[in-house]
Amino acid sequence: MSGTVTDPTPTNPTPTPTDELVVSGLSVHYGGVRAVSSVSFTVGPGQCVGIIGANGAGKTSTLKALMGLVPRTAERIQFGDHDLTRVKARDVVRHGIGYVPEGRHVFPGLTVEKNLLLGAYVRAWKGETRSTLGEVFELFPVLGEMRHRLAGALSGGQQQMLAVGRALMSKPRLILLDEPSMGLSPKLIEDILAVLQRLSAAGHALLLVEQNAKLTFEATRTCLVMENGEVAMTGTSAELRDDPRVRQIYLGL
Repeated sequence: MSGTVTDPTPTNPTPTPTDELVVSGLSVHYGGVRAVSSVSFTVGPGQCVGIIGANGAGKTSTLKALMGLVPRTAERIQFGDHDLTRVKARDVVRHGIGYVPEGRHVFPGLTVEKNLLLGAYVRAWKGETRSTLGEVFELFPVLGEMRHRLAGALSGGQQQMLAVGRALMSKPRLILLDEPSMGLSPKLIEDILAVLQRLSAAGHALLLVEQNAKLTFEATRTCLVMENGEVAMTGTSAELRDDPRVRQIYLGL
């Protein structure tokens, strides 16, 4: 990803003050096992909120639950004016939420451009869609250079760019990102940080799940610490970064 991120503001989502994600009492069960228990938090426009914790803490299950990808119950899942508590997964994106899954999950047998256009499936095909494609290529020039190459031929960092770009194609106001730095070199992780900061500055709300503590604390202002499916601690990223309990128990530092 090095040398491939440029400065243009990406796909400005023109948020409104009401574009806030409000989650209350979110729980996830897999059979008889409760993976997430009564989690509550908010993410406002232009905010980047992090979720950290050990493996198995319930971080990924929380994101999947918000997208409707796993069985869930909740007192409230509200984004802007929309109640998403019972909205099916295929319709969540229509309400302005993008998703960058763990492991990227690009379509290896399709070209870069076709992968990106699939991200715009909720939008009517028109000149604006082509304009958004151009904005993604401005943000990630290497994707424009490789637009006709199969996604399976891209490096891990390039596939991560593709996954983020695909999410941007629906012009989301909120983006959920699951482990975007996984498997990347330190230099590429710095590039991911720059992208997250640019998206937040452009008005996107971001909810970031990350094992990389340094990236999380630099990209976010607020963090939740999850343990055994519950929110064990909340606070500013600066406070949690220096908290000895977080460093020892949750981050192994």
